[in-house]
Amino acid sequence: MSRLASLLCCALALGCSRGPERIAERPVPRDDRAARAAEVRAELRHAWDGYVRYAWGHDELRPLTRAGRDWYAHTLLITPVDALDALYLLGFADEADRTRDYIDRRLTFDLDISVKNFEITIRVLGGLLSAHQISGDPRLLALAEDLGRRLLPAFDSPTGMPYVNVNLRTGKTSGAESNPAEIGTLLLEFGTLARLTHDDRYYAKAKRALVELDRRRSPLGLPGESIDVETGVWKGTASHIGGGIDSYYEYLLKAWILFGDEDCRRMWLASIAALNRAVADERPDGLWYGEVDMATGRRTATEIGALHAFFPAVLALGGDVPRARRLQESLFRMWTENGIEPDGFDYVTRRPTAPGYPLRPEIIESAYYLRHYTKDPRYIDMGRTFLRDLEACCRTDAGYATLESVVTRKQGDLMPSYFLAETLKYLYLLFAPDDALDLEHVVLTTEAHPLRRTW
Repeated sequence: MSRLASLLCCALALGCSRGPERIAERPVPRDDRAARAAEVRAELRHAWDGYVRYAWGHDELRPLTRAGRDWYAHTLLITPVDALDALYLLGFADEADRTRDYIDRRLTFDLDISVKNFEITIRVLGGLLSAHQISGDPRLLALAEDLGRRLLPAFDSPTGMPYVNVNLRTGKTSGAESNPAEIGTLLLEFGTLARLTHDDRYYAKAKRALVELDRRRSPLGLPGESIDVETGVWKGTASHIGGGIDSYYEYLLKAWILFGDEDCRRMWLASIAALNRAVADERPDGLWYGEVDMATGRRTATEIGALHAFFPAVLALGGDVPRARRLQESLFRMWTENGIEPDGFDYVTRRPTAPGYPLRPEIIESAYYLRHYTKDPRYIDMGRTFLRDLEACCRTDAGYATLESVVTRKQGDLMPSYFLAETLKYLYLLFAPDDALDLEHVVLTTEAHPLRRTW
């Protein structure tokens, strides 16, 4: 295994896969992080085994009906690719090597299917690049290069901002109405591909998309939530840090860190200042980030949700730990209000506006970053709550299931690939030894794929 693999893999003993009731029956000492890390490993093994048994070769698992689900007419092996670096990171090297060999032999992108550029970039392209850096397998880089080349036509709009969809075989594009997240969450993956293949087209295309989006921010410095990539005209003028915008901010900061790109640094500093000035909502019960009109700054909603919960991690990574701490406390109250977080939550009425929980990782991600930077055991305590509630609400005999409602606790029939790639990975890192991942030298993508500046 490469040096990065040695850095990522942590040798903790694999515990039994047991039910959530043991947490109440057998409380552990507050400092017993190793036991909880081993427990997360056992849960990843349980979820992975469910996928292998019931959905192997398909994109995702349906844990209630115990069947596979494909995104398109042909599988892209989304769960194996997305989860591969998690298997290495959590110490399942043999299973990871077998999965890597299967991907090498079976994955193809010569398919007449129209795919979503954003999702395939963050899950598949990012997964291939990260696993290549961990394993040193050149076949994974070859697959990544083939995929990147097939995705490039998405950027051929009049503005340079990518279309939503692109056909992997023909290059035909569709979907002119996009959003900042899908336009601006591409540079880490395409930039890394450019550096590893010495083909600057990938960096230039993704960088231009970011710059063109930045040029269209309002005089208040804010983007809207949807834009026409052909005309550059905003179609939705609400501004927030939630779905449709969220990871655009994340990639401004992380592209500066990973590539030393000064344009990204400038755009990040301007954007974070605008957010803290116009979108942040200081209330008696804490700090929140709601929704405003991009042109006037008028507050249009007091809604936050699971996707917003990435922001404390970004604040901490950007150096604003005090603000990150305060926002994380607000978001943790959103989690505990219903026993698990909803996808949408009105922080004034304290009621869910979108009651589902699709096994999202963001609040756990933020707890990990804050634990890393502060060493405060408060975030370990949060992690125990996350783990207990996930097991109690979402665990099934075949893996883990989404929740259709955090109020009724009715489960949905899907285990998204990011549950393995992100949710369990961040939960493990929260409990794992401090050197399990070196955040000084590794940048985690929005899909939690570790990328390292080897160039």
